[in-house]
Amino acid sequence: MTSTRLIHNVGRGAVEWLYAHRDGFRLEQDADPETGFLDRFKPIGELAMIGRVLFREGVSGSRETDLVRLLLDHAWRVALDGGRMLIRGQRIEPLSPIPFETYLPFRELGYESPEMEQWVRVSHRFGSRGALEVLPVRRLGLSACERRFGLEPAVPEPQALRRTWLGRTPEPWNVDTRVGYDITHTVFHLTDWGERPDGVPAGLAAYLDTWLPAWLDDWLDLRRWDLLGELLVVDACLPHPTLDERAWEGFAAAQQPDGAMPAVHRMPEGDPGDVFDIVYHPTLIAAFASVLATSRVLTRMAAA
Repeated sequence: MTSTRLIHNVGRGAVEWLYAHRDGFRLEQDADPETGFLDRFKPIGELAMIGRVLFREGVSGSRETDLVRLLLDHAWRVALDGGRMLIRGQRIEPLSPIPFETYLPFRELGYESPEMEQWVRVSHRFGSRGALEVLPVRRLGLSACERRFGLEPAVPEPQALRRTWLGRTPEPWNVDTRVGYDITHTVFHLTDWGERPDGVPAGLAAYLDTWLPAWLDDWLDLRRWDLLGELLVVDACLPHPTLDERAWEGFAAAQQPDGAMPAVHRMPEGDPGDVFDIVYHPTLIAAFASVLATSRVLTRMAAA
């Protein structure tokens, strides 16, 4: 079985790097309102989601927990200006689901904006919310977000799942990066980011049990650390995780001494802001994978 210390140390290093580079979680105040402003919500929303997982699982050390709380406070107070930037984003693009998706994990962590609450409930009544043309996995994610908020999903989740690549259980996937992220995020949404392993239907879980080991080997050999990290999360989301030793050792070896995780092959160089934009996601995923896998290891040890 993979070393608990190795798995835990990946998360510890990732959290320390994210905190040291917290100013990277920013909005572009002067960005073109048609393109750039809403794009910068994605890193902030992902940070909140991973922070929620860390607090939910309760297996991180006190230093990691404190740093993540400080990170979330910084993102809410500084980057989002106490939620006011979410309202600004919604006014720029009234029918965009991005501010809502960003707000939800903060709300679940106790950060609230009454004005955003009202905006979400009003905009949910618009027919265009359900008519929005998005990728099938994104539609599944929106339906899951609506359920978690307490709203009736515009598209029922079982219906949304059937439209995804993974929901059709096709021939085994290989090397196409876009399909890889569709697979991983389908599992994230079905399980509420690892909270409900039984959210994956039995047939789909069996399909993943069959093919996930091969996919882990492929992406380890390709040194695609971002997607490998997401596949390690998928493994930890399933009812019977393997905690693949070879994949975890390769993933941990790719992590830099300061805790950063490169996306592909090796760390990029250049402007610090540009480097952050490339590296923040695989580093967040490293923290996510570490927390879930550590939790599963401890659960397995307790059962034994």
